[in-house]
Amino acid sequence: MVRITAWRRHPLARYAVLILALALVGMVYAALVQAGKPADAALAAGKVDDVAEGRSLFEKHCMSCHGTNAQGIDGKAPTLIGVGAAAVDFQMSTGRMPAGAPGPQAPRKPLPEWVNETKIRQISAYVQSLGGGPQVPAAEQVDGKLGDAGKGGELFRANCIQCHNWAGAGGALTQGKHAPSLNESTPTQIYEAMITGPQAMPVFNDTTITPEEKRSMIAYITQVRAQKDPGGFGLGRIGPVTEGLVAWIVGIAVLALAAIWITAKKRQKP
Repeated sequence: MVRITAWRRHPLARYAVLILALALVGMVYAALVQAGKPADAALAAGKVDDVAEGRSLFEKHCMSCHGTNAQGIDGKAPTLIGVGAAAVDFQMSTGRMPAGAPGPQAPRKPLPEWVNETKIRQISAYVQSLGGGPQVPAAEQVDGKLGDAGKGGELFRANCIQCHNWAGAGGALTQGKHAPSLNESTPTQIYEAMITGPQAMPVFNDTTITPEEKRSMIAYITQVRAQKDPGGFGLGRIGPVTEGLVAWIVGIAVLALAAIWITAKKRQKP
């Protein structure tokens, strides 16, 4: 008892107790996080079994670039820890992953034969289990019919038009990158892109743009696709550059042909 009492009165005793308490809190937190991961993955994927299947698929198709534990490999692929199921679903459902070849950015392409909705869900569940992150949105979250297209147009012009063009036709960026066209994107993919920020795109979390505002932007994007071009050919809706180029080429060609025709007429006169 004398030793214990003396130890308790030692100047370093309080620091030892503090360190012990912090270590205990850390162990409890780690245990809770590990216990919650399967449930989190199950919520994202639909069932816990998807995590095991997803890991098997990951080791077969993704590990060579993203590392044995999805920690990433310098110069090849980034870490997937903490990116969430929504990022995986976006990248794989658009065909950007698995990547076909290295480059400034992965383009949209047809899905490989082995990729389907089930396998995407399973790999998404496995990645979700590694460290959380944004989950795949539910159908009601991305339903543009619940949004205001007018308000969505204002938000789109304020946040997206600089890269994606007013009609979502896309455009060139720096260093060989580009903002892709949104014409083929589903409402789910558009929502996932906003909450995950793929490639050169910034993240628009729910604090920056609320879920209701995201639905309004989706409503605007999907309605613009169906609009007809009252002026004639849309020319890809890229903007004044292509319109001016076509006007210049066609205009110069018409003037040249007119000059040739007038000259030829004059030569035929006796």
